[in-house]
Amino acid sequence: MHSEEPEGNKHPMPSTGQNHDPHLKRYAARATGMMASEVRALFAVASRPEVVSLAGGMPNLAALPLDSIASEVSGLITAEGLVALQYGSAHGYQPLREQICDVMALEGITAHPDDLVVTVGSQMALDLVTRIFCDPGDVVIAEGPSYVGALGTFASYQANVVHVEMDDDGLVPEALRQALAAAAAAGQRVKFLYTIPNFHNPGGVTLAVSRRAEILEICRKAGVLVIEDNPYGLLGFDGQTYPALRSTDPDNVIYLGSFSKTFASGLRVGWALAPHAVREKLVLAAEAAVLSPPMLSQLIVSRYLATHDWQGQIKSFQTMYRERRDALLTGLDQHMPAGCTWTKPDGGFFVWMTVPEGIDTKAMQPRAVTARVAYVPGTGFYADRFGTRQMRLSFCYPTPERIREGVRRLAVVLEQELELYRTFGPAARRVTSGAQTPSPDTA
Repeated sequence: MHSEEPEGNKHPMPSTGQNHDPHLKRYAARATGMMASEVRALFAVASRPEVVSLAGGMPNLAALPLDSIASEVSGLITAEGLVALQYGSAHGYQPLREQICDVMALEGITAHPDDLVVTVGSQMALDLVTRIFCDPGDVVIAEGPSYVGALGTFASYQANVVHVEMDDDGLVPEALRQALAAAAAAGQRVKFLYTIPNFHNPGGVTLAVSRRAEILEICRKAGVLVIEDNPYGLLGFDGQTYPALRSTDPDNVIYLGSFSKTFASGLRVGWALAPHAVREKLVLAAEAAVLSPPMLSQLIVSRYLATHDWQGQIKSFQTMYRERRDALLTGLDQHMPAGCTWTKPDGGFFVWMTVPEGIDTKAMQPRAVTARVAYVPGTGFYADRFGTRQMRLSFCYPTPERIREGVRRLAVVLEQELELYRTFGPAARRVTSGAQTPSPDTA
């Protein structure tokens, strides 16, 4: 997330109203702002078989050679079970760290294994970075919109998120300058810029190569660290791999990576590559959080990298996701009403769509679920709840046929919502939508 999406909860969440919580007065201040993300709240409904889910960012693992992987895992337990089932180092398994350096070399990164920390998914890496850098009230700058899991992490450490504009070429440098200047004028401490430069989640855009050096220079001059989150970087549909920000500024960039999108998300193996002094803090924080990342998962990934054509496998993923992207874009072209616009990603999992004036995608969501299609409303990707006219559409998991049908259903819902708006205006439309909100059991 990504870094990664929270995909595991397949059952409706019980009510957690604070007024009925007997432990309310016991919580730490940082716990009061914790709430389920838009994606997590949707999953119970979106996972129903009759619903076409364009919501979650769950990788499609159908292209993996499962029989071969099963044989390797069995052999791994037989040959190295005493290592695979034992505690390990908080730093991570040394051979895997060396292999990760080879993976990052595809993006121009020259790294030493000692400066790399293996984590339980890159979400853990993001949590550790935020923990060691952010005090309550510190500012984190992030693209607007931004990854929902990152926003949850920043909120849990009571950091304030300032969003910076993106366009079709990614983060806008002048907007970053203005945000930094405004924070300085207000006496705020900006700790880092959090950015997803390649095939952005949820924006679907890629930071132009011509902008990368400028953004790094802006952050260096301002004394602001850069957190580069890059889970999708090897999933470019034309095979192009962009130079990592870390490759040109190793002293001021912490790079977060993951095998969740290029191998198997269920293994929960990610990493952080950091300047040497920061790496020491990350190891200490990792020890406090999990003692050590699971050895079995690390050895499975290491064996996979050593014995399989993992680069060929990534090409298979590229082909599969490109076909699904094309199905989504074709469906949008054919069915969406006038006034809708959307990004056209060159890789990754997501399209970001803006709907016509007067439509609130959060208010429209119950109608969509009733019509058996799911998406994520745009407000979930902003700390300030902006994004009422936006939605994220994911093309990674459904088949192309299901994607086309999901887009058709969504277009019908949008047409109906526009007709309501034209007839009754925004106030009447909101009342009507709210009255028909379905529960997970009746959707």
